[in-house]
Amino acid sequence: MNGRSLRLALLGESQVDEAALAILVEGILGKPFNQVQPGLRARGWPSVIQILPAIARHLHFNTDADALVMLVDADDTEPHGSHHERPGYFHPRCRLCQLRAVFRRATRHLPLKHGRERMLRAVGLAVPSAEAWYLCGNDDTVGEAAWVEGRVTGRAPYTRRELKARVYGTERPNLAQAVAGATLAAKRHARDPRRLEHDFPGFAALATDLRSWELKPAETDSSRSAA
Repeated sequence: MNGRSLRLALLGESQVDEAALAILVEGILGKPFNQVQPGLRARGWPSVIQILPAIARHLHFNTDADALVMLVDADDTEPHGSHHERPGYFHPRCRLCQLRAVFRRATRHLPLKHGRERMLRAVGLAVPSAEAWYLCGNDDTVGEAAWVEGRVTGRAPYTRRELKARVYGTERPNLAQAVAGATLAAKRHARDPRRLEHDFPGFAALATDLRSWELKPAETDSSRSAA
């Protein structure tokens, strides 16, 4: 990016997740970035994917954003596996695959604007929720593999409510409590994200997307066929 600070828009299911995401992204990139407002805000999963095309067009035409970074919870849907990365592969119940496909369709034919042909994108999938990421390294019972095994056996190792209680001290935190807990954990991971990458492939996918920009900034989506 010619040595300048990246201009990034962040999109998550809540203000809490976006606050933590900003810290994690800076930690992965190893340098600060300038945040661009996406124009619309999401509240929950359905909202994220519904407004994504409008956000992509807004950022392309009305801002000089280099990229859009997204984070959503998997909840009870399909975790993103390594086989999802095969060229042309698309899993209809994987939210990460869905977001990539929607972004690709929304930006594929956009004209040249602000000196760039199109924006880059990065997507993370928290399994089953971002609170699992926040507990990583502090609670050895929490990990994506444990959740996936629970899906197979029908015995979930924990619930999303339990994760919230472990992170925030209550299943129903107020905004200040949630932001404080999420950003504290994000700062810990930003200093060394290796454990989070190892235990949560949905985070590793985000990190891979972000790091790929330095290697081939104009080709992030080029090897993937349309879903």
